[in-house]
Parts: sequence; C-alpha cells; structure tokens
Amino acid sequence: MNGYIARRGFAMVPTLFGIVTLVFLMIRLIPGDPAAAVGGEGLGEEALAALRERLGVNGSIPGQYATYLADLVRFDLGKSIHTGLPVTELISDALPVTVAVALLSVVMGTLIAVPVGAVAAYARSKGKVAADQGLTGFAMGVDTMPPFWVALVLILVFSLHLKWFPVSGPIEWTDPVAATKRLFLPVVVLGVAQVASVARVTRTAVLDALQDDYVRTARALGTPETVVLFKHALRNSALPVVTITGLSVGRLLGGTVIIENIFSIPGMGTALVQGINSRDYPIVQGVILVFALLFILVNFATDLVYTRVDPRVRFG
Repeated sequence: MNGYIARRGFAMVPTLFGIVTLVFLMIRLIPGDPAAAVGGEGLGEEALAALRERLGVNGSIPGQYATYLADLVRFDLGKSIHTGLPVTELISDALPVTVAVALLSVVMGTLIAVPVGAVAAYARSKGKVAADQGLTGFAMGVDTMPPFWVALVLILVFSLHLKWFPVSGPIEWTDPVAATKRLFLPVVVLGVAQVASVARVTRTAVLDALQDDYVRTARALGTPETVVLFKHALRNSALPVVTITGLSVGRLLGGTVIIENIFSIPGMGTALVQGINSRDYPIVQGVILVFALLFILVNFATDLVYTRVDPRVRFG
C-alpha cells in the first residue's frame, strides 16, 4: 500500500509540473504588456512598474518561473491587485465552502442514482422493460435540464414564492440549521446534475453482475432478492460506480463556478469569476491551480477507495 502511494506520488509529479507551468504562462501569454492589460491605459510608468512587480512579470521568463516555483514552495500565491490581501488567505476562506458543496452534492446524487440504476437493472433482468425504460428515461430527462435553469426554477419556487431557503447572505457554520438551508438548493442542483451518468453506469454494471454464477447460487440458496441485488450484485459492481463518482467530483468542482454565482455563495467559483471580471490575475491563477490540484487528489483518492469496495483489487 505504501509503495503504491509512493509510486503514484512520483507519477503525479510530471502532471503537477505541467499544471504549474500552464498556470505560470497564463498571464504571460497576454499580448503586449500584461501590466498594461490589467491596469488599463491610464497608468503612468511608475504605476506600471509597480504593477509589473506585483504580477511578477518584471524580469526574464526563466527568472520569473524560478521565483514562481519558490513562492509556491512557501505556499505564496501572491496578493490580490485590488484588495492587497494574500491569495492564499482568500482561497483558505473560499475552499471549505466549495468542498462542502461539492461533497454534499456527490453524496446526494449518488444516493439517488445508485438505487435508480440498480433497480432499473433488476427490472431489466426480470424482463420488465417498461420499468427499466421508465427509470432510465427519468435519469436521462433529469440530465437534459441545464443546471443554471434548474437553479433559477428552484429559486423562483422555494426562495421567492415559498420562502423556505435563502439565496443570499453569509454561511453561518456555527448554526447548522441556517447553513443547511443556505446550501440546500445549490447542493440539490449539482447533485441532480450527476444522476444520469452515475445511474447509467450503475445499471450497466449491475445488469452484468446479475448474470454471474454467484447470483444464481445465491438465489438457489433462497437468498431474498433485495439481498441479492444490493448486497451481492451491487457490491460486486462498485468499481465502475466509484470511478464515475470520482470523475463527477471534478465535474462538480467546475459546476460550482456557475452555481455559486447564481446562489451568491462565497466559494472558489465566485472568487474565480470576480477575479476574471476585475482582471485580478493573481486570484485567477491561484484558484485555477487549486482546482487542478483538487482534481488530481480526487482521482488519487478514487484509486485508494478501490481496495475498500472490492477486496479483489490489490495494489501491485
């Protein structure tokens, strides 16, 4: 196990190196003077020189890259151009919100999608084509609804009309009830968005498992059908489900960029959009780098989960 983790860690080094390099080049690929593009045409020479220094573009490219790497080692992502606050501080405040929304959305979507896919596969194996098509059609129908449209509909119904859930204001972590109400709608929107993909993979995997010999043996021994489906067939179909769920986390991290802005949630997505609108490139660079690192860590964690859900998997 430790050897596998070490090998995977070394294998991630080129990927991390490529991500860091792309983030470094992002602002330097701006045509012309990046400082003039960020600050506008009205800045004088002294102000431009100061802005170049703050952006880290006032030297040779190799020198800038070496400085950037040295700053990353110290967890220094620079300072915001407009507020002067360290980017690491802004990200540390926004990251827990985004992670909470993404993880809760994954849990909610999985709790809906896995039973739907498993029951659809069971119905198909019993020749109940209408039930299978109905459940599959439900999942696909949900997938065709754009998340931003679902968000607006939920705001209209549950916030403006029924007034059950707020859509603005801070998240009070010290008040679990208030925090739950504040995050409920965005979690629902992002959770529903992954139902179709997870349900489809679950259905295919469970349908194949229901045709295996151990399922016939369990049924021959008089095992109840619910136990056959959810304990035996579903458990042995968990690997593809875990894979698609792990990929969904990366998809949800990207989805938070839109959903957080719609619901005015102070997370990473909101920070990214605000940084782009104000041309605050240190914030944009920092947020993109953290998003990329999170995606890599999620894929790594997904591989580690394999041994927990399927004892047949061994790290060689």
